[in-house]
Amino acid sequence: MKRFVILQFLLLLCFLPACAQVKRYKVEVVKEYPHSTDSYTQGLFWDGDRLIESCGQYGSSKLLEVELESGKALKEKKFARKYFMEGSAILNDKLYLLTWTNKVLFVYDAKNFEYLQSYSYPREGWGLTTDGSRLIASDGSSSLYFLSPELKLQKTLNVTLNGRAMRYLNELEWIDGKIWANVYTTDIILIINPENGKVEGVVDCEGLLPEHLRGPETDVLNGIAVDGEGRIFLTGKNWPRLYEVRLKEQR
Repeated sequence: MKRFVILQFLLLLCFLPACAQVKRYKVEVVKEYPHSTDSYTQGLFWDGDRLIESCGQYGSSKLLEVELESGKALKEKKFARKYFMEGSAILNDKLYLLTWTNKVLFVYDAKNFEYLQSYSYPREGWGLTTDGSRLIASDGSSSLYFLSPELKLQKTLNVTLNGRAMRYLNELEWIDGKIWANVYTTDIILIINPENGKVEGVVDCEGLLPEHLRGPETDVLNGIAVDGEGRIFLTGKNWPRLYEVRLKEQR
């Protein structure tokens, strides 16, 4: 499945007309940091100088504030076995945290992770980010959902590449006015125009985590974060490394 989806992307790019302006990138590692192999990464983002990570799996879901240099948890909140936690984002000093199939979204105080409230949620929870005024959520389809802080649906955005719907949109990050989205089961990240849903860039991250660092529990690429200096960080589910990267455009 993974190889097939990557091949599908590459074939689409090969036949793009010149005017399509879809850029292709590879990633170059700037620096690497330790990452807990017990963290099944679902959400990753910076809040000022704090690195926040939400992790899934029944029985081991947790919300973390992580020390970048060591990979250790400075703050940790664990969840009941019935919850499979997913993407997370902070908006207006509140931390929003999705669940996969529980049909609930939790809200916490962003600073201390104390529970504030919860909302009924109408779809599967996958990725979550914010443009500074709205939440933006994915559900594994080709659609992104723009939500008010009170979870009112404001817009549904259909994501396409060369006119074709791009499914399996997962973890999200807002970077320089664009939406970055992991494509689940692949090493591909899409850079999406938030106004029309068109893919403007494809980032190939294949080989980012070397084979010799992969173990039985190593899963797919999932986790995009950008700090206040514009540095981009990537990791994956149960990966032993978190990478600071830069993009190199492919001609």
